[in-house]
Amino acid sequence: MNKDLLAIFEYLEREKGIKREVIISAVEESLLAAARKSIKGLINISVHVNPKTGNIEVVAQKEVVDKVTIPEEEISLEEARLLNSNVEIGEWVDFPCTPQDFGRIAAQTARQIISQKLRSAERDVIYEEYRHRLNEVISGTVKRLVRGATLIVDLGKVEGILPDRFYPKTEKYNVGDRVQALLFEVRDTENGGAEVILSRSHPEFVRQLFLQEVPELQDGTITIEKIVRDAGYRTKLVVKSHDAKVDPVGACVGVRGSRVKNIIRELNNEKIDIISYSDDPIQMLLNALSPIEPRKMELSEDGSVVSIIVDDENYPAVLGKRGMNARLNGELIDAELQVQKVSDYQQITHIQRQQLALCSDPTLDEKLHIEGMSSMILESLISGGYDTPRKVLSATPEELSKIPGISLDMAMKILDDIYKKKGLKVG
Repeated sequence: MNKDLLAIFEYLEREKGIKREVIISAVEESLLAAARKSIKGLINISVHVNPKTGNIEVVAQKEVVDKVTIPEEEISLEEARLLNSNVEIGEWVDFPCTPQDFGRIAAQTARQIISQKLRSAERDVIYEEYRHRLNEVISGTVKRLVRGATLIVDLGKVEGILPDRFYPKTEKYNVGDRVQALLFEVRDTENGGAEVILSRSHPEFVRQLFLQEVPELQDGTITIEKIVRDAGYRTKLVVKSHDAKVDPVGACVGVRGSRVKNIIRELNNEKIDIISYSDDPIQMLLNALSPIEPRKMELSEDGSVVSIIVDDENYPAVLGKRGMNARLNGELIDAELQVQKVSDYQQITHIQRQQLALCSDPTLDEKLHIEGMSSMILESLISGGYDTPRKVLSATPEELSKIPGISLDMAMKILDDIYKKKGLKVG
């Protein structure tokens, strides 16, 4: 009994999920190639491996003849009947020819072919097991680290690969650590095998974690419309409710934050912003910025750039570390987000208004009229001494806001309206 061979069969069958008949077929094919190199002259050689005992038998065929002229291919009737008493001349008889030693080259050939065949068989197992599970969250144990910080994760029957670029730089792992990851891809390798690629940085990983925690997402009451992410630092999740009675943000957060806390814990305290969906990109941006309210927002004609003006104290929060918050909010609405402090904006626009107020356009000295402005506000401006566009443009928002009934935001709007109207005319 070949105990070593049986042990290999049992290991590959149990640990790798490769069927025994597939393993035996690979072994027989490899040993056949080795036997043909070791046994010269014989034809129709075949190799058989007993699946229960592991015993190997090499068999060749010879033609039964009356007189042997080619010993490698022929056998006399008398010798043949020692092997098979019913054989007749002209028939073929099998006889064992298992060599005592296949030789160094034969053994090397066998190892190469076995390795190749088993890689192919393992690839088929991987594809069968994992190809239908893409985008699932699976767990395993870190088995080793290779090529710097790439992790080899033991998933049971196979090993998964978690490349260092596929998990946040803020995360550190050691051999033996448990890790959850997204089954990102199953791909072929150059040597004929297959490998399972995992990811913890892909936005889909966050989606799947929420699906596990939020029943309303599983039954379709709530849907995730978009996810943008800077893995390890911040994720922004846009959710939409298909039931007026269900608050999508509240459902994802859970009672006292119970649902989202589990996800934040899995993501090693990565910040998560859950935002209510809107068909209007500007409104969705306002939802994302809440509770901060911009002083002013403008969308470019082609919709590719949104300029927002915010109070100086809110500027760091809107911009975020290394501009991350502004960049992610821009990705949410597929536009570039340009953030400016209100003090900087007022300084620049004040200079522009002063330049316009100094030009010789006679319409700037006409009686003040602002289209769409209420007569009460207009009368307040005139009674305050600002009875022409030129006088208004020469003032600051703070000066105009001292007039009863005019707030600072309204003063900025009045100045912008006059500047746009007169600036275009002059231009």
